[in-house]
Amino acid sequence: MFSPADYAFMSYALRLAEKGLYGTAPNPRVGCVITHNEQIIGSGWHERAGQPHAEINALNDAGKAAQGATAYVTLEPCSHYGRTPPCVNALIGAGIAKVIIAMEDPNPIVSGRGKALLKEAGIAVQAGLLEAEARALNLGFVTRMVHKKPWVRLKAATSLDGKTALNNGVSQWITGEAARHDGHRWRARSCAIMTGIGTVKSDNPQLTVRHIETRRQPKKIIVDSKLAIPLDAKLLQGEGEIFIFTANDGNPEKNAALLKMGVRVIVLPSAGSRVDLGKMMTMLADLGMNEVLVEAGCGLNGALVEAGLVNEMIIFLAPHLLGNDAQGMVQLPELTNLGQKKVLRIQDVRMIGQDIRVIARFQ
Repeated sequence: MFSPADYAFMSYALRLAEKGLYGTAPNPRVGCVITHNEQIIGSGWHERAGQPHAEINALNDAGKAAQGATAYVTLEPCSHYGRTPPCVNALIGAGIAKVIIAMEDPNPIVSGRGKALLKEAGIAVQAGLLEAEARALNLGFVTRMVHKKPWVRLKAATSLDGKTALNNGVSQWITGEAARHDGHRWRARSCAIMTGIGTVKSDNPQLTVRHIETRRQPKKIIVDSKLAIPLDAKLLQGEGEIFIFTANDGNPEKNAALLKMGVRVIVLPSAGSRVDLGKMMTMLADLGMNEVLVEAGCGLNGALVEAGLVNEMIIFLAPHLLGNDAQGMVQLPELTNLGQKKVLRIQDVRMIGQDIRVIARFQ
């Protein structure tokens, strides 16, 4: 169905799409390559939300040579007006003869419509080339479109015996510098970084990307049931939108102070006077967040896992032992039989400096 040249050109389009890893949210990461007689005549990728899509950049690169050419696109061309006009219209207007698509648009409202419009215009369309790779690049966008929730990664740095901090709260630094830099890459690709009030009080984190270049800082999300956050907390300073989810709406003075600092306080109480985590995730999806990185303590980590709201875990294992009295990674109810265990599937294991990084997904 697809030739070796087709695979090569779509692979290149996927590499172009990766260039948008840190900047396209809430849009997907998309690349496009235009060829004629198996020679590349134009290429482009979507660089940032609100700017031209990959197809437009590739068409501009190809110019008039796009007439009669083949376009390789990692995601079905858009067929609706958003911040920019539909890419389908541009491809048709440029005289493209064939479009090869990696994956269909996961948005159920428009899925398949781009393909249909291209075919109606007499353009040959094929889909499914390197679909799994295209999907992996946009797990968050797909999850938000299909399940109305972001893709949630829980990141933890632990000793070999699964401890994240000493009993007195000291945790800096369990892992080495290379692992910390890799952690900032995961921060940079995320729409938001989430933590709990316990971590804010014990570590006073900044929750910013510092070790690599990025066009924008992720949003900051704090789960704070009692709205106990100190107004001088580091993460309330600097760049990035800030959201505090709380179950307490009885502190108007603090609400006003936070609002003046540009913080958005959202009250979502559950039955147990805690934040309703499920509703929070739905709201984050409504706010256009594709990927959320959780960097929290064992309490919030456990609550998210127990609620089935974590898709993936990224664990950095340092070659140390901290002992039974140190703090654990995930606080869960006691299990009475092994059938109650949380089952994950290992996706990747590799050395990062002197530490081991394990990526695993919940089944």
